[in-house]
Amino acid sequence: MGILSMWYVPRPTTFPDLVLWNRARVAPLRSKIVTAMADLFAPTKPRTQERNWMPFVIGLVAVVVVIGIIVVLTRNKGGTGAQPNPYAAKLQISNPKLSAAENYVGGTVTYLDVTIANTGDQALTGADMKLALKNSMDQVVQTETVSLHVLVENRMGGYPDLVDLERSPIGPGQNKTVRMTLEHISSDWNQSYPEMQLVNLKLK
Repeated sequence: MGILSMWYVPRPTTFPDLVLWNRARVAPLRSKIVTAMADLFAPTKPRTQERNWMPFVIGLVAVVVVIGIIVVLTRNKGGTGAQPNPYAAKLQISNPKLSAAENYVGGTVTYLDVTIANTGDQALTGADMKLALKNSMDQVVQTETVSLHVLVENRMGGYPDLVDLERSPIGPGQNKTVRMTLEHISSDWNQSYPEMQLVNLKLK
C-alpha cells in the first residue's frame, strides 16, 4: 500500500487543479503522437547509390584483348606478306619497259612490263613482284608489292589480254612477258626502273 501511494496522484477537487491534472496526463501522449507524425512526414534522405565498377572493368579488359588480337594478326600478316623463295634465282628478269595510260576517272596508271625466263625445273603458277622506287638521291620513296599478269596476244586484235599466271604458267625453259600495274606513284620518283624482287612464288 505504501508503494502504490507513491505513484498514485489523487484527482483534484478544484477546477483549476483539475485542468492542470488533465494537461499533465495528456502531455506524454500528445508528445508521442507529435513525434510519430514528424517521423512519418519527414522527407526521406535519398539513399546513396553505390557505383558498380565491375561492368566497366570487364568492358575495358575486353577492349584491350581485342586490340591485342588485332595487333598480333596485323604483325603476322605483315611479316608473311612478301616471302622470298630460293627458286627465284632460277627466274631471270629482263627487258623492263615502262608505259602510262589514263584510267576511266582521269588519273594516270603506270605499267611495268618485264620478261621472266624460267631456267628451273618447276612451273611458275603464281607470283608477286616487290618494287622499290627511288628518288634522285637514290633513296627509296615508295615500296609496292603487286601481282603479276601474263600478257597474251588478243586474237581479235587491239590491246593484249592480261591473264593470271595460274591460267598461263611459265613452265621450265619458257619465258613470258608479265605486266604490273601501279595506280599511285610518289611524285618524288626519279622515273627510272624500280628495284624488283619476285616473292610469294607458287610452283608446280
